[in-house]
Amino acid sequence: MASELESGAEGRPHGHSFVKKTFTRPTNCHQCAEYIWGLVSQGFMCEVCNFLVHEKCIKTIATPCVGLAASLVENPVAHCLSEEKSIKGKFCNVCRKKIHEAPGLHCEVCDYFIHDYCQEFAVPNCVDGSTYDPYTQLSEVTTLHNNREGNLPANSKCCKCKKACWSPDCLTGMRCCWCGMTFHSSCLNLLSKDVMNCTFGKLEPIFLPPHAVSIPRTQISQLNFIGLQSKESVGAHVLYRSAERKALAVSDDWSSTGGAEASRELEETMQSGARSREREKKEKQLKEKEKELEDEMIKVYDGYNSLRKRLFRTITVNKYFTKEQLLASAMKAFIVSQDSSNFYLLDVYADCDSQREEEIQDPYPVQRLVRKENRRPAILLGLRDCENDSGIIKVWARKLQVGKHTVPITVNSTITTKQAIESALEEFGLEETSEKFELVKVSLDSGRVSEIVLSSEDIPWEVLKRRGFESVRLMELTRFYLQLKEDPHGSEVALFVGNLPPNLSHKNYETILLDFIDHESKFSSLGPIYYEYGSMVITFDNSNSAVNAYETLKNKVYEDKKLLVIMLPTLVPSMIPVKTVPLLVFVNVKSGGCQGLQLISSFRKLLNPYQVFDLSNGGPLPGLYVFRKIVKYRILVCGGDGTIGWVLQCLDNVGQDSQCSNPPCSIVPLGTGNDLARVLRWGPGYGGDEDPLSLLRDVIEAEEIRLDRWTVVFRPLSEETGTPGADGKPLISSAQTNEDNAQIFVMNNYFGLGLDADLCLEFHNAREEKPEKFNSRLHNKGVYVKVSLRKMVGRKMCKDLHKVVKLEVDGNNIELPPIEGIIILNIMSWGSGANPWGPEKDDKFSKPNHWDGMLEVVGVTGIVHLGQIQSGLRSAFRIAQGSHIKIHMNREVPVQVDGEPWIQPAGHIVVLKSALKASMLKKIKTK
Repeated sequence: MASELESGAEGRPHGHSFVKKTFTRPTNCHQCAEYIWGLVSQGFMCEVCNFLVHEKCIKTIATPCVGLAASLVENPVAHCLSEEKSIKGKFCNVCRKKIHEAPGLHCEVCDYFIHDYCQEFAVPNCVDGSTYDPYTQLSEVTTLHNNREGNLPANSKCCKCKKACWSPDCLTGMRCCWCGMTFHSSCLNLLSKDVMNCTFGKLEPIFLPPHAVSIPRTQISQLNFIGLQSKESVGAHVLYRSAERKALAVSDDWSSTGGAEASRELEETMQSGARSREREKKEKQLKEKEKELEDEMIKVYDGYNSLRKRLFRTITVNKYFTKEQLLASAMKAFIVSQDSSNFYLLDVYADCDSQREEEIQDPYPVQRLVRKENRRPAILLGLRDCENDSGIIKVWARKLQVGKHTVPITVNSTITTKQAIESALEEFGLEETSEKFELVKVSLDSGRVSEIVLSSEDIPWEVLKRRGFESVRLMELTRFYLQLKEDPHGSEVALFVGNLPPNLSHKNYETILLDFIDHESKFSSLGPIYYEYGSMVITFDNSNSAVNAYETLKNKVYEDKKLLVIMLPTLVPSMIPVKTVPLLVFVNVKSGGCQGLQLISSFRKLLNPYQVFDLSNGGPLPGLYVFRKIVKYRILVCGGDGTIGWVLQCLDNVGQDSQCSNPPCSIVPLGTGNDLARVLRWGPGYGGDEDPLSLLRDVIEAEEIRLDRWTVVFRPLSEETGTPGADGKPLISSAQTNEDNAQIFVMNNYFGLGLDADLCLEFHNAREEKPEKFNSRLHNKGVYVKVSLRKMVGRKMCKDLHKVVKLEVDGNNIELPPIEGIIILNIMSWGSGANPWGPEKDDKFSKPNHWDGMLEVVGVTGIVHLGQIQSGLRSAFRIAQGSHIKIHMNREVPVQVDGEPWIQPAGHIVVLKSALKASMLKKIKTK
């Protein structure tokens, strides 16, 4: 028999089942990352998780086996797994094999990678971004590292021994997801106490500390708080050890519901399934080889649920094992810690029902197992019922002021939840009445975490036994938490609700929601309401009502639109250090092709996931509401100029309800033009090759600067009810309407009238018709060129614009030269980086900037002139500078404000200084 060692560093059990292994090719030790040298039996391999190790390294192992790891997690947090995709160059954190060919999954908020079929054994140890404890002061808070094994960046070095701790050939080394500290797992226990706590590394000045974030104590996972789509568990793929002892792979057996029925269908499928010649040859050779040995490999199912899901593990046992030895090996394979007398073994392939239900007995139980052609013997590890009337459950303390995290409680089939709580309080040393507490059953299954609060009359031992009948392994992964009935999150739990019709009354919104929600889930308050967006925040006085409302509303449809519902976290300003200015990140995932998706995934890993928001999931309003109580914070907007304008507009709407009404904004340019980003030195466009960590460092070092903003008022002469678009329908998505039918816009960059706006409108219409094609800057600019060429030979809508437009600047009438377009500039970048104002020269105009309270007015004569401006060959005609501009139009003319175009009917236009302010962050010059 192969030797097995049970404990690693400091004598702690690691759960690995090691056997000696002869490696036929160069192999790295997963503990120290060095090669395992030798001719035969050079090292050891874990039969469960493929952990490979030197014999000398076994005593320093700090990484638990995947079979034990889930039971060691104190506060389980489910991973936010992505959709299946091809993942290259990464190793699976479950089976430790390289992910290639087979589809893989990765966590959106931590560096956790798994095969699709390894999801059954995923460990729920994702980063916990919300650890607020009302009983702990800021000075008492310590944050532990969120360590993840393997898949380290190239050339990573151990912070202790300074040696390389990464490898391109195996899963090795450890890395903190937040501060980036890397080290060998064997060096973990050698680290000094001053580096054992995470300080968030170089991002500490903008990192939202998890102890300042509180989420309601609900059954809703982290996925719903950060706006991710959940990945359903895959039940069709499971793990088993192949005959050649290679990787964990997909079983080809079949089973149905129930023990006897499942076994029958297994037999039928085996008889009817096709066998390839190559496989038969391998099975025959393996069978002959096993006959020469005294050891045999057996499949073990840990319950009827495992039999239905085809989930088994294999054990290698001696043919002369006794029943007790076989039972001990089966329990060891699933890391079962209960008394062996509570379990029994059944032969899965027994010939008839009566035999199948009989327990495996001595003598020689291994040799008496029924064997099917080309199939290994299979046994089922079951939990006894009638004879199993008592046992031990582990009770964990959840946010209680106690000296130990968990205590064992002896229970039986008569002890109720109330009695178990009283016993736990006594073990924890809490002199409180049991009425203040509740017991929660927490189940860990396939990386998911589900919770159920037990009633006072429930029998915890019976609850655990029912779980054990399904799967002994899952019974081991079921735990109980003792917690206060009163949620430490507080009495206010908020939901963001969107996709309702805009500009309804408070009463109408309330009626719509109450029609969906029953009386028990009624909200305590409604508001703030963002009328022009059809969005609002509803608040509940307890988490149970909020959860019920969330589950109800998320599936409701109103006027053919599915409601958008987000559970919002709460930030506690008093728990944020004085030197920390948290960064609120908005990412427009639809900008820049796939760059937005890549960025949001990177930022969620580098920062607290609760400070990163996807603009496609409710826009900027949910994030701004969450940060409303923070006195000082910064914003990072990842998107184009339109996205930045969107965020600034939402800031205008929520500013009066926020502690920080004017947070400075930085930019990662993902759009086509990115003119504001160019002016503020953030670059012409994100190329995808820049390190997201470097982008965040630039935000930390950026200087704050003011951006002038301007109000543009459109007042048509006709009695139109709105500003029509190209299709004749009103286009007022970012405008406000007052009593005299005036449209009011806020301008940040520039305002165009005539030729420039006409081209912009053509591009806008083309993008609206086929938005899927506009996914790259190169393609977008190509469309602009095509539109311009068509305008050169087609009908000129803006010809002789100077004859139909009258211009007044600061009370002075301006005589216009022969032009086809007017551009009013707030920033000195237009049309993807061009400067229509031109270089400085000695004339009557002052040097412009974006905080001087002045606008620059220029004119263009035609398409060729526009092309020359964009290529830098010419400048536009300088017409005027001023702070108050009036324009009168005798006929309809194309106009655009910050890239939003439409056809404006004849009327008056006024541009004047806005009372709204904007603070921006300007990137410092690189040396």
